[in-house]
Amino acid sequence: MTPEVRTRAEAENREGPSAEGRRERAGRWARGAMGPGLLLAAVATVVWSGSFVTSRALHDSVPPVQAAFWRWVVAIAAVAPFAARQTWRQRALVRRHLGFLTVAALLGVTVYNTLVNQAGLTTSAANMGMIMAASPVLMALYERLSGARLGARRIIGTVVACCGVLLLVGDGSLSFSFAPGDLWMFAAALSFATYSALLRRRPDGLGGPVLLFTTFVLGALMLLPAQLVSLTVQGGFEPSAGTVGPLVYVGVFSSAVAFFAWNRAIALIGAAGAGVVYYLQPVCVALLSYALLGERTGSAQVVCMALILGGVALAAAGRPAR
Repeated sequence: MTPEVRTRAEAENREGPSAEGRRERAGRWARGAMGPGLLLAAVATVVWSGSFVTSRALHDSVPPVQAAFWRWVVAIAAVAPFAARQTWRQRALVRRHLGFLTVAALLGVTVYNTLVNQAGLTTSAANMGMIMAASPVLMALYERLSGARLGARRIIGTVVACCGVLLLVGDGSLSFSFAPGDLWMFAAALSFATYSALLRRRPDGLGGPVLLFTTFVLGALMLLPAQLVSLTVQGGFEPSAGTVGPLVYVGVFSSAVAFFAWNRAIALIGAAGAGVVYYLQPVCVALLSYALLGERTGSAQVVCMALILGGVALAAAGRPAR
């Protein structure tokens, strides 16, 4: 060890790690977190793709508010065995940060999924997935405004993927005609992007299961008045394999599993990093809607999907946000 290195090491032992050492360790941690973060974001994206298909499949059998409400009832039942006891132990922390949890529940649970179900009444599952792919742009904007450096590759990859999404929505051109459901989906994309950006401010000590359980409960409680109005005005739906099965899927997988994976991905790589992977959603939704609902995919859609995949690959190869 040279005298300079020995002197620096002794100084760090006395005064703590230098700024250079902290940056180096932060870089090593970020590089190690990138792989698991991208994988978790991909798991959430694929699972959520199925939820758009189920929302479209339920559009003529379950009213949107009731579909959202029962989704979260199922999700609460699925998460409770793993999170209820821990939530009770952290009840003081939950009370202290009840404002943050309420806003997160409103955006990510109450509003977002109700808007998705409402959109499913008047637009296709493929369109829903394509429009939701606009949310990564908003996530990146939120993160940039908070001071994060996104990196050139991530910015270029995001632009390429975004162009693919725009062409996909326009059916191969830049001329757009939106159905009412498309506009509902744009509102859902804004709600989800804001929720994802908010997660970066999650209070210290608030574990993932506690965050999920409390936001699910708060979100369902905020949906309860609308649920009662829907039952009064529209009546209930008939439980059957075609209605209960999709609700179990969105409650267990699209809610409990996917939200846990997404929240953890944001904790590891940030909303902008996870948002890049979210561009894969229109590809997954288009494939699932073709296989399960018979919605056709033409050559223009295939080219646009290639643009999206290329942009995602380029952005994922970029350096993590700092």
